[in-house]
Amino acid sequence: MGRIKRKWNYCSVGGVVRVNIMSGDDIAHLDELNQKNWTVLSCPVNNLHFDSTTLSLLDADHDGKIRVPEVVSAAKWLTTAIKDDDSILKGEATLDLNQIDTSNEIGQKLYDAAKHILKNLGKDGEVISIEDTSDTVAIFAGTAFNGDGVITATSAQGDAEIEATINDCVSVMGAVADRSGQDGVDKDKVEQFYTHCADYKSWVEAGQSEGVLPFGENSAAAMAATDALKDKIADFFMRCKLISFDEAVSSAVDVSVDKVSSISGENLALKAEEIATYPIARPNASGVLPYDAVNPAWAGAFADFKKLVLDVECPGSNSLDENTWQSILAKFDAYKSWNDSIKGTEVSSLGIDRVKAILAANKKDSLLNLIEEDIAVKSESDSICEVDKLIHYYRDFYKFLKNYVIFSDFYSWEPDDMAMFEEGILFIDQRCCKLCIKVSDMGQHADMAGLSGMYLLYCKCTSKVKNETMDIVAVMTAGDVKNLRIGKNAIFYDRDGQDWDATVIKIIDNPINIRQAFWSPYIKFWEFCKGLINKSAKDKEANVMSDLESTASNTVTAPGDASKPKAFDIAKFAGIFAAIGMALGYIGSFVTKLVAGITSTPLWITAVLVILIMLCISGPSCFIAWSKLRKRNLAPVLNANGWAINSAVPVNILFGATLTSTAQYPRLNLSDPFKKKVPVWKKILRWFIFLAIATACFLFFTNRLESIGIPFRPEKIQEAMTEVGETLTEQVQEAIDESAQAADSTVVVE
Repeated sequence: MGRIKRKWNYCSVGGVVRVNIMSGDDIAHLDELNQKNWTVLSCPVNNLHFDSTTLSLLDADHDGKIRVPEVVSAAKWLTTAIKDDDSILKGEATLDLNQIDTSNEIGQKLYDAAKHILKNLGKDGEVISIEDTSDTVAIFAGTAFNGDGVITATSAQGDAEIEATINDCVSVMGAVADRSGQDGVDKDKVEQFYTHCADYKSWVEAGQSEGVLPFGENSAAAMAATDALKDKIADFFMRCKLISFDEAVSSAVDVSVDKVSSISGENLALKAEEIATYPIARPNASGVLPYDAVNPAWAGAFADFKKLVLDVECPGSNSLDENTWQSILAKFDAYKSWNDSIKGTEVSSLGIDRVKAILAANKKDSLLNLIEEDIAVKSESDSICEVDKLIHYYRDFYKFLKNYVIFSDFYSWEPDDMAMFEEGILFIDQRCCKLCIKVSDMGQHADMAGLSGMYLLYCKCTSKVKNETMDIVAVMTAGDVKNLRIGKNAIFYDRDGQDWDATVIKIIDNPINIRQAFWSPYIKFWEFCKGLINKSAKDKEANVMSDLESTASNTVTAPGDASKPKAFDIAKFAGIFAAIGMALGYIGSFVTKLVAGITSTPLWITAVLVILIMLCISGPSCFIAWSKLRKRNLAPVLNANGWAINSAVPVNILFGATLTSTAQYPRLNLSDPFKKKVPVWKKILRWFIFLAIATACFLFFTNRLESIGIPFRPEKIQEAMTEVGETLTEQVQEAIDESAQAADSTVVVE
């Protein structure tokens, strides 16, 4: 008979159907949930706001990712150790030991280890907490053995020689940290320590052979004194050989009088370095270096050499010849060979006497036996660490599942519930963005995050308090974007409430809401018109400035020009006045016909036409925005951060509205002397619109009155306005004629 397929409960979270973990039994059977139904297939361990110890324990293979098999394994282990699986859903940080299932081997070991922890901590009772299990130093303090293969001075258990040897080993070989927090040594350190001790002892004993130490215990100092003068004495004897070869070169190889003369006028005590470059003594044909005629700059070094070497090798002598010098150098050959073959220098700081004592006591086997005893209790000690794992899982595992299987923390309506990938909140442009995620790789985000369909702000955040920087991406779901740009500064608050200076470094532009999309065409058209107006104004300004500059240039260069100022051209301005009058007539006629057309059309048709026109303009923009808003998906953003998201993580319009809040102010009538004044043209425009609406309403109702028998003729208004325009034109024309006649009799004055 085949295995019965488990029946899971489901819920709709964020508009997506997901498996709902509702009981401890669901957790116990996570191995039966097909991976196709998991929201997440893997998530990174880093950059998550979750207990780092729990995440590290879940990452069983320590590869930096928590995958489904690791979560399933943890669920199976946890539900095996706990009696009441439903208690896991409570997320408590303390565990009653009676909740541990001792009917199986895992539970029995955990129970015994938990009792051992409480005993080591000096606590009574049957309740253990995370604070108890996390303090491994306190748990293992004073314990001789704790299963980590490291022994400390405490492990000596009163044996003074073993304790001293452990301390010596730590001092020269370096310490290995023990679970108790003390410095200790492991098997490798002990083996290396005794090897170095044996090598050092053998090397020292080899130095006791005849001829190895030519000057006894002073051999090292004697060789150092000899090496200090080696080059200068060899140089002296070579100069003597050259003089013996040809006396004519004596002045050349001796100290130059000119050299001494060049510095004789100065403080010679400050010229020791230069004097030291002269020969150690004045070379001569006999090739003998007199003790009492040594270069003063080398007198001190030569005195040490004489005391340690010459007085021993040739006592009573007052000079050194080359044969004696060569025999002295030969005596050091065996010493140098021995000195170069030194071994066991790691333990040399202990001194040869202590090294011999350590080897004579021969406690190596005792130390290795202590290490074996420590390893023997590894299973019990590891169980103590397993209790810490149990408490962390007992508190955090269900919360982790809500962020891994269900994603309910992300879609929670509670303000304090935040998903483990949420980093904090960003305040910018009178808005608070609640969905902010730390960016681990900006390059990867550039390729992936754009697929989310969301308006994304990438910010570089800097904390002077923590002396750290980080990159975040904030999701904007409310307000407009006219003030958002690269380089804009903001303030970011992390989950701990610490503020960071934030600067926008990148923007991925996508629709924010339908309202913004509706007005977008009009705003773009207005910006286009403003651009044209600004361009036209700049062109006209340039032309005016060019004319002014040309006029000024002509005036300056030809002040006595015979050309006279032109008379006032009344005909030109008369034409302008006539054009104005005709324009008024046309405008009056147009307005009258427009009003007549409106009043003759039923209201509902007019309204429908207006709505249709607006839909034609804003409809495409709204449709595109709606199609993108309903497809917004957080999954690409998380995938760019190293997650393996197995299903969509929608951010629909309703939920998206909760992710960004805008500033709200009450409507108050407050006086403000610095309030921006409304331009006159705006006031005129408002009155024009008001009068137009009022006129339309008036004509509409009068048209309705005519339909019930009350006569009303809009064409009369047209005729009246046309008559006004014609009359105005005639009056302007008469004024032009009178001005022209007056101009004929006007004398132009220069």
